[in-house]
Amino acid sequence: MNDSCYKKSNKKMNATSTLPILYSLRNCPYAMRARLAIFKAKQTVLLRDLVLSNKPVEMIAVSPKGTVPVIVLANGTVIEESLEVMLWALQETDPADLLHCHQEGATSAMLLLINEFDQGFKVCLEAYKCAKRYQEDNVAECREVCQQYIQQLEQRLTAHLFLMSDKESLADIALIPFIRQFARIERQWYLQSPYPMVRQWLNSYLQSAVFTKVMAKHPLWLDEPQDVLFGGN
Repeated sequence: MNDSCYKKSNKKMNATSTLPILYSLRNCPYAMRARLAIFKAKQTVLLRDLVLSNKPVEMIAVSPKGTVPVIVLANGTVIEESLEVMLWALQETDPADLLHCHQEGATSAMLLLINEFDQGFKVCLEAYKCAKRYQEDNVAECREVCQQYIQQLEQRLTAHLFLMSDKESLADIALIPFIRQFARIERQWYLQSPYPMVRQWLNSYLQSAVFTKVMAKHPLWLDEPQDVLFGGN
């Protein structure tokens, strides 16, 4: 998945609403971070929650690859990658300045960090998850590879409150869903691991009202085809 830049797709569909339509999957980390950005940007979308084993024909029609998140803007533009959705939302409105727009080079630095984790950490994380799930004998080795990335975050969070500075940024909300997955694989090990700043940072999100709202469970759209208003807080 290439989430390294913001490029609007040229795909079009007939606009059926004045609000964007977001196809999402509640526990997918990519969809999760897209929802976080939309919520932080105070954008309002029509949320259609789904399961990948039963994909709506409306979504496949505009995005044949069949993965989430997918957002269809009111003008018919389709955005198919999570980071592009995040950038769309925050370039529309960014009340908390998550892009650090007044700091030269800040957004580029965030995108470099996100790309490093998307391309490197995600591969290690999947190997770690599989090793634990299938009780393979290389769980510790897979964990150690992931720790190279976690150590980098620990160093950053020792230097300041968030990943880039003392201000929350795009990088924080882009990486949180994947660090959440890491923390759940071997829960007892994680709680005793030498990463107190990472734990504190992750917990501050998981225990927040924002995360609760972003992770709220909604009826599946195909079971009850009624759009849910999301965001705009």
